[in-house]
Amino acid sequence: MIDCANYPRRDFLWQSGGGLGGIALAALLGREGLLGDDSQQSPAEPNSGVQPHGGLHHKPKAKRVIQLFMAGAASHVDLFDYKPSLIRDHGKKWDPGEKVELFQDGHGATLASPWSWERYGKCGKHLSEIAAPLGECVDDIAFIHSMVGKTGVHSQATYLQATGFQLPGFPGMGSWISYGLGTLNENLPAFVVLPDHRGYPSNGPKNWGAGFLPADHQGTTIWPGAETPIANLFPEDAGFITPESENDALSLVRRLNQRHAAARRGDTRLDARIRSYELAANMQVSAPEALDVSDEPDYIKKMYGVDIERREFPKHINNDEETYYFGRKCLVARRLLERGVRFVQIWSGNDNRHPRRNWDSHEDIRRDHGPLAIGMARGTAALIKDLKERGMLDETVIIWTTEFGRMPCAQSAKGRDHNPFGFTNWLAGGGIQGGITYGPSDEWGYKPLDRSNPTYVYDVHATVMHLLGIDHKRLTYRQNGIDRRLTDVHGQVIPSVLA
Repeated sequence: MIDCANYPRRDFLWQSGGGLGGIALAALLGREGLLGDDSQQSPAEPNSGVQPHGGLHHKPKAKRVIQLFMAGAASHVDLFDYKPSLIRDHGKKWDPGEKVELFQDGHGATLASPWSWERYGKCGKHLSEIAAPLGECVDDIAFIHSMVGKTGVHSQATYLQATGFQLPGFPGMGSWISYGLGTLNENLPAFVVLPDHRGYPSNGPKNWGAGFLPADHQGTTIWPGAETPIANLFPEDAGFITPESENDALSLVRRLNQRHAAARRGDTRLDARIRSYELAANMQVSAPEALDVSDEPDYIKKMYGVDIERREFPKHINNDEETYYFGRKCLVARRLLERGVRFVQIWSGNDNRHPRRNWDSHEDIRRDHGPLAIGMARGTAALIKDLKERGMLDETVIIWTTEFGRMPCAQSAKGRDHNPFGFTNWLAGGGIQGGITYGPSDEWGYKPLDRSNPTYVYDVHATVMHLLGIDHKRLTYRQNGIDRRLTDVHGQVIPSVLA
């Protein structure tokens, strides 16, 4: 007789069902990762198939990425996309000859940029005066002026540029690259995010979450220059916590987690939590050193704009504050790349509030874009020059992006409304042909000149993954019966920007 009170339910079902029922039960439990058998493994990470040359599917041209994200929608026609027709027709009625879809009520007169433009580099690229520091770097940059989005709503458009989808729940680009290629340094995260010093952008950490990928591929948030750059990395000084007691506690937690995980194979969440604890322990040594810029030479600090002593800034948006904080993030990004971080995402601008602290310049383009662009351009130019001087630019892809552009016409006389129909991205670094402009926009910067051949974020993502040795169509993850990928069912590598 079977003692049901002390008989495992799994064994009872197996013996009583037997035959095909037992086989079906085993298949069901195995599929749910509940058998607890040592042979039952979690899905293999694709980075286990990274080739000796460093790529997943082919030899890479680069091995790391920096993504510069301008939150709020930076105006291409005030930074990189020179339009003489806006100067010529300034103040006149703007009529593109078709119905104009606007986010608000911003169909005013034609609005010229309030800044002057000059040519830079051997390529003769026009930049506005607020982007002038990048003039030294234009021969290393490929500008894409034919970008098109799918929505004029900040949250959806930010998701699209950051994750390849307009809805929450999808992995960030850095998460996909971490999943595909793994880390270069076990003591630091593969994917690091440096938000705006004032707060998160629209959607917050969901822009860099792991989504349905194993949780350890999510971005790790770091706040350079803050009193606590990494939350919860060190225990509070409570007087009774010693290094020895902390190590003993972590050891106990590790053993309990391993025991818990052994009975729940196939669930990656606990594995990710265990790895995060292990990574945190390693980061207690490596992260403070990586974030400490005090040992940088004075000329480097000056180049990035972090040589100023002043840490208190005016309440209104200003050049010094934008230069200091964006420059510091760029300098920290270089230090993280040097130490093996695979993907660094840098944000300029936080979520909407008044007064403006992002690029969403509905009211006054000069007031908002001026300081933000000056800080962005100086820090970015310093980063490109610094990487180049250290021989790192050839192995690093830099992406400059924003959720959409802004209209050629005025809103409230001095601002610009949203323009998802045409805007600018640019690429620089490993495998990129610098000094070129791909896919020009029309005479106003309203839409691509060739409307039959727009460029989407899928194409940019596919191109970056190609440079990292990844075929964007082959890096997939099965979720709800669908083989998901960063580029959804779209995307083509852009051969014209490749070296």
